[in-house]
Amino acid sequence: MNRTITYLISDKDAGFTIEQNLRHRGYSAKNITHLKKTPESVLLNGIWVHMTHHLTSGDELVIRIVEEQSSERVPPVEHPIHIVYEDEDILVIDKQAGMPIHPSLNNYYNSLANALAWYFEQQKKPFIFRCVNRLDRDTSGLLIIAKHALSASILSKQMKAREIRRTYLAVCKGQLPAEVGIINAPIARKADSAIERCVDFSNGESAVTHYRVRYYQNGYSLVELHLETGRTHQIRIHMQYLGNPLPGDYLYCPDYSKISRTALHSYRLAFCHPITGKRMDFYAPLPTDMAAFFQ
Repeated sequence: MNRTITYLISDKDAGFTIEQNLRHRGYSAKNITHLKKTPESVLLNGIWVHMTHHLTSGDELVIRIVEEQSSERVPPVEHPIHIVYEDEDILVIDKQAGMPIHPSLNNYYNSLANALAWYFEQQKKPFIFRCVNRLDRDTSGLLIIAKHALSASILSKQMKAREIRRTYLAVCKGQLPAEVGIINAPIARKADSAIERCVDFSNGESAVTHYRVRYYQNGYSLVELHLETGRTHQIRIHMQYLGNPLPGDYLYCPDYSKISRTALHSYRLAFCHPITGKRMDFYAPLPTDMAAFFQ
């Protein structure tokens, strides 16, 4: 994926070197090293220059990101994908339930990565799969895909700094103890399992989930959840800990009487665009299999 980004140097940027300016804009050391190794990747007023060159107000700085390789071991396979938003830097996908993110031993051809590899192959564009936020196979909803190394690096920093707001909708059994609450319960790997997690106040890592009950009907609650941390299975474990597990969860509540997958949906993503800095806010409506609990 090739991308050309143009910056007009302002008075506040003047006097800094190009490398200092790019680091201020969020470029990682790895991003800058790649630019240094790529011919004519840094142009100042149309001239290829070194990163040590000092900037002057009114300068035009052009950065060319060149990526000619595609992800290895990700065969392109046509699958339906719902693209909510796309530009030169990112994709926002509303992932269907049942689709894993990455290829694996038993899911080598049916992942989101396979679908996107096919999507970009049709455009004759190289594509390296870079998923910013992860969802379990059975979880539906919004994901951010970075189209190149720079957007991936900046969005990864936002994730680590908890600047990407992730909001989920879950169907939970029964009534929750309060309409609004915070679950602060550390999570650890279960001792006798390679997959399962559990609340463990002695050995677990900090995990904080904020919740708000939208409504209760037919013995189930529709709950809006905001993650402050991002532990594996965090929502599923925390709701089980409250005594309100998610039906259809094969690990923690294998009740398939009303749904065939975990009743969890990535409903909203809010973040700053990695290149423009513009605030982005996306919503994905509640899937029909979860809405059916309340009909």
